[in-house]
Amino acid sequence: MKALTGLLVTAVSIAAFAGAASAQEKVVLYTAHKTSLVQALAPVFEKETGIKTEVIQLGSSEVTRRVRAEAKAPKADVIWSTTGSLLTENADLLEPYKSKEAGGIDPRFVKSPAWTPYTAVIYVLMQNTRMMPETDTPKTLTDLADPKWKAKIASARADNSGSAFQQMMTVLTVFGDQGWNKYGEIAKNFVLTDSSGSVPRYVADGEAPLGLTLEDNALEYKVGGAPVKIAYLADGTTASPDGVALVKGAPNAENGKKFIDWALSKKTQELLVKEAGRRSVRTDVSGPGDLPPLSSLKLVELKSIDELGGTQAVLDKWRKAVGQ
Repeated sequence: MKALTGLLVTAVSIAAFAGAASAQEKVVLYTAHKTSLVQALAPVFEKETGIKTEVIQLGSSEVTRRVRAEAKAPKADVIWSTTGSLLTENADLLEPYKSKEAGGIDPRFVKSPAWTPYTAVIYVLMQNTRMMPETDTPKTLTDLADPKWKAKIASARADNSGSAFQQMMTVLTVFGDQGWNKYGEIAKNFVLTDSSGSVPRYVADGEAPLGLTLEDNALEYKVGGAPVKIAYLADGTTASPDGVALVKGAPNAENGKKFIDWALSKKTQELLVKEAGRRSVRTDVSGPGDLPPLSSLKLVELKSIDELGGTQAVLDKWRKAVGQ
């Protein structure tokens, strides 16, 4: 009987150990990626590594707010694809990790040791060509301030979308001392959406003829056959990196590091270009399709958030500009 009891205890112990080991083979990801990208990428990581992913999708600002709220007992391992400037502002929440893939990253996109560039995000104007002819495409940010575009430009909320925040920063950078005046004029023409992913849908579905969005979001609809055009505004746009970062105190930190290495690998970056139309931050990965090379675009180096008075001050001015 003692022998049988001993065997049972041993069996239970082995099962408990196996269960604990299995439970550890996961990585918790907080991401601003749209659902289609999560569904395209997460299964590939799981298949290649055997590590289960738990993905929480939020807006960029919501990601960092949630990580900060959980800082005393972190639940996330990795922040995956959110605005680089937000990661820099919240560097105290992050654990610096130099990926084994770091040598392949274009140094132009490296902004902070706390996080690693993941893809290069281009901000564009998307146009529904059935609602308005291509000959009427606005050419500059100044053109967007024309009152004829009132309620015709879809834009995400800058207090919830990292991309909308960056687009606002682009206007403030391009126009310098007159930045807020110009942004206010453009904002009068906005139709606000809750997320950046809603903007290209608004344009493709004909709810607005124009939209300020991400290049890859617009490209997805264009490739899918929607009657849309991608335009690059002549007075400046931004090629800014979004990032991937290890959360400080991550419960599955080693798996988090494996995910970051995988996300930055040449193979995964090529998959991002092919499946998502994202521009890679690697120097050895070409851009998507027939999109213009970065060298042909007028790119601006954004002012820092500190130069503009800090995030809260900027958002207060944004709310005033959009009448909220």
